[in-house]
Amino acid sequence: MKRIAFVLCILCLSLAAQAALVSRTVDYPQGGTSFKGYMVHDDARAGKRPGVLVVHEWWGLNDYIRSRADQLARMGYVVFAPDIYGNGVSTTDANEAKRLSAEAAPHVRERAAAGLDILRKNQLVDPKRIAAVGYCFGGMTVLELAYSGADVAGIVTFHGVLTAPKPEDEARIRTRFLVLHGADDTFVSAESIAAFQEALRRAKADWQMVTFSGAVHAFTNPKADSFGIQGIGYNPKAAERSWQYMQDFFREIFKQG
Repeated sequence: MKRIAFVLCILCLSLAAQAALVSRTVDYPQGGTSFKGYMVHDDARAGKRPGVLVVHEWWGLNDYIRSRADQLARMGYVVFAPDIYGNGVSTTDANEAKRLSAEAAPHVRERAAAGLDILRKNQLVDPKRIAAVGYCFGGMTVLELAYSGADVAGIVTFHGVLTAPKPEDEARIRTRFLVLHGADDTFVSAESIAAFQEALRRAKADWQMVTFSGAVHAFTNPKADSFGIQGIGYNPKAAERSWQYMQDFFREIFKQG
């Protein structure tokens, strides 16, 4: 009986922890388009806390990105996952994802900034402690947000597309960067990496890049192998290690623990 009671107690605690997450869809306009983002926080915690913007892969704002937002919320952050494509569009078709990302690419700075504004206005967020995280296409998006001069404490990219800032952007950069990259990622050329690093050196930015052996593009996504795309695959060890690097980075930039 004691064992049954113990198991029930653990189950109740687990359910209570899950129930503490409060999430909602946020409808907002930008540039004449309607967007549908995802906001989540842990209601069991009190007071203001850091905010984290989480930007989706080229598939759009889907369940994978919502699950990452939920993970971060359980860690004590207020999280907003903006909709970069508009109207809540997402896809599982690679050709459609390529089209959507190409159409959105010229507008990522403005759309990411709109999402950042939504997050910053949340009454639970400490506006001086905000980070932006991006996956793949989202990695490029948060880099461009940083290059625009956005006031964020840190930028994290997971297997992100690495664009370099334009020369006129370099003086605007005022954040720190953590780049988490697969050593065997064929979607990002050596030339792109070199140009990215050299530009951040010229900008005298605070940046670090961690490369994981055996990891290819999309290495954090458990469903990556099911996409059937050459050069894309899940690597659980790299996924776990990169998540730990992100947590350490957050402790540094948010001055926690």
